[in-house]
Amino acid sequence: MNHTRAAKLIPAIFTAALMIMTSSCGKKAKTPYSSPKPQETEKRLTVGFSIDTLAIERWQRDLDVFMASVRDNDADVIVQNAGNSIEEQKRQLMYLANRNVDIIVVLPKNAESLTEEIEKIRSKNIPVISYDRLVRNTKIDLYITINSTLVGKMMAQEMQKIAGTKNWLLMLGPQEDYNMTLIQNGIYSALINPKKIISEVFFTEGWDYDLSRKKMIDIMTSGKIPDAIICGNDAVADSVLSVLKVYRPGKHIPICGQDADIAACQNIVRGYQDFTIYKPITLLAQTAAQYAVRIASGEKVENLVAPGSTIHNGDSPIPAIMLDTRVVKKENMKDVIIESGFHTYNEVYQDE
Repeated sequence: MNHTRAAKLIPAIFTAALMIMTSSCGKKAKTPYSSPKPQETEKRLTVGFSIDTLAIERWQRDLDVFMASVRDNDADVIVQNAGNSIEEQKRQLMYLANRNVDIIVVLPKNAESLTEEIEKIRSKNIPVISYDRLVRNTKIDLYITINSTLVGKMMAQEMQKIAGTKNWLLMLGPQEDYNMTLIQNGIYSALINPKKIISEVFFTEGWDYDLSRKKMIDIMTSGKIPDAIICGNDAVADSVLSVLKVYRPGKHIPICGQDADIAACQNIVRGYQDFTIYKPITLLAQTAAQYAVRIASGEKVENLVAPGSTIHNGDSPIPAIMLDTRVVKKENMKDVIIESGFHTYNEVYQDE
């Protein structure tokens, strides 16, 4: 090769090499950005549920239905059971808030005690639904419940048909459960002169059935036998019946409760308890779960509640959904309880 030809080739070779180097450097610089990003999966909503206790048959049923319904609505659920402790429920509510759940549903042990915790939760833009029992004296987003005032009114109206209007004993649940206030209001509203009809009101603090049992023993041994007994729930009624069977065997005192517990339904068909108030618990829990997911998804509460449907909780009018109830007696047990699938025939009529 002569010098002239070599001289011509050197610039060409250098230019080609420079182009290769430049191209190579460019490819390396672009590699991290040219690879396709992995597709981000959509975040599932998480519902927090704080429940007072699972020691009551009713709440076990509510929780099972609620959890299943949340999952059916493509969301996750974190449950915290306070074990009947106010302080534990406060701690658990803050735990749920710190987990950054998308919404919290609370069944409060004490209607008056959660103001500070609820305000902290809502300051983090986490909506709060009060379930079955109303949280008092602080702003919440929604109250979903059975109409407890109507429950009390129905109890009083039905008891008047059975026992007349004298010497009633009210064996209610704890005063800290605001539903007991609503039930008592409903009972009084159905009576023309409640002060003359109702001889005593007893509150079973902490839903401790040993207390209601002991109170009933005191009443029976004092000789002040009531002509009718309205109980805060069916478990209280069952504790009262256990005393009546010992102190008044073979003699019946009209008695009622609420919740349609299996033991109450059995006692009704056997003639020990006169009636209970059936509450559509399955529908209540399903509605709470569905609305919790919808609100957590960004749907506005006012689109879910009928106009003007509110209850004042001491702080402000709270949007409310209240489901109706039915009186259950021996005569309609099959129509209301069995046909709805609330209990089976064999469960209720096991000794028939």
